Amino acid sequence: MATITQTTLDQLRQFDTPTICNVIELFEVRPYTEGYMDRTIKAAFPEFPPMVGFASTVTCRTAVKPLGGGAYTALPDQVDRFAELAGPPVVVFQDLDGASAAATFGEIMCTTYQAAGAVGLVTNGPGRDLEQVKAISFPVFTDGAVCSHGHIQILESHVPVLVGGIVIYAGDLLHGDCNGVTTIPLEIAGEVADAAAEFVAAEQVMLDVLHNEPFSTTRLREVAAEKDVLVGKLKARIRAR
Repeated sequence: MATITQTTLDQLRQFDTPTICNVIELFEVRPYTEGYMDRTIKAAFPEFPPMVGFASTVTCRTAVKPLGGGAYTALPDQVDRFAELAGPPVVVFQDLDGASAAATFGEIMCTTYQAAGAVGLVTNGPGRDLEQVKAISFPVFTDGAVCSHGHIQILESHVPVLVGGIVIYAGDLLHGDCNGVTTIPLEIAGEVADAAAEFVAAEQVMLDVLHNEPFSTTRLREVAAEKDVLVGKLKARIRAR
């Protein structure tokens, strides 16, 4: 497995998630319509900066009363498994109930995860205590909010989960912001981080003209072609490596 350095994580955090998706496309390692979560997964706090970390996957249920143990019985064991990851964890919950009955996380769980080093949480279920979670600056991505935790129970950790239409494995590298959440293939993560600034600069050539010059379709065609040339050169260097 590729080693992802803290420098790479810091670089990736400087760019929004759509830019990361655009750069991944240049490597042609997966179809353009794969690898990112669908629109059911939304940032609860869209003003937060990008989240970058490694998936710590877990399944849960909220609709069925457990035979024994409370909501937090399995929490220490779940957090212990953070140590298996290559860097900062992002907790990824799959709510196994067909229709989510209650919140899959709240203030205590998010505070615990953050204290243990996690940098965010993603779930196909709803959350609660959102004001309190926002106050500790902990990014969460959900399909909504529900005021009760119901019968929340943590089931299995570090198993494949299905969230937002894609399968996430423990250790997958995730990048998320107000636009959604994507995976970054581990084998190209360092190169994606290195290429992102050049891609942004190529797009900026076009944006500068649109922002600062009188609009004309002639100029639009010229600057679009210029941007395409710059991106093409970047893609050629990537393929050559």
